[in-house]
Amino acid sequence: MAKKSNRVPEPMREKYDRITRETDAFCDLHLDMEYRDLIRLAIAALCRKRPSPLARGQENTWAAGIVHAVGMVNFLFDKSQTPHCKVPVIHEHFGVAASTMQNKSKEIRDLLNMYQLSPEWMTPSRIDESPVAWLLQVNGLIVDARHMPREVQEIAYEKGLIPYIPADRPNNSD
Repeated sequence: MAKKSNRVPEPMREKYDRITRETDAFCDLHLDMEYRDLIRLAIAALCRKRPSPLARGQENTWAAGIVHAVGMVNFLFDKSQTPHCKVPVIHEHFGVAASTMQNKSKEIRDLLNMYQLSPEWMTPSRIDESPVAWLLQVNGLIVDARHMPREVQEIAYEKGLIPYIPADRPNNSD
């Protein structure tokens, strides 16, 4: 898994700040800090693209699309999840048409290689639940890295194949 960064090139700093102000306000009303932080990482990643797609278009459209894209990965629209948000709440909050938001979301998901259960774009609290984040192929067999010896976990972590070493997790109850 690639290490995520909030690093933003100086020419994109103002655009980043304007979009994050909008998405932070939405997260304060409807989501949580995990979503806020993940959405900021997505905005920063888009700022680092060359050329950055954020250089064109309106901030509210990008903000709606980014919230929707991160929400898609994390099943935000499933009412059994917490937090949960209905799609119309997003596009109405940002003042954009549903189709515009969904088109922008698709563009963002393609640019950042986002998909449902994408380990790189899941909220930290969901990563433990995701079987996808922990699957490795060892000697031709698919295994859950959480059940492998620590040495294997360390190698997998160093190679960016798993999000962390389970025994090193601060809230580990084992």
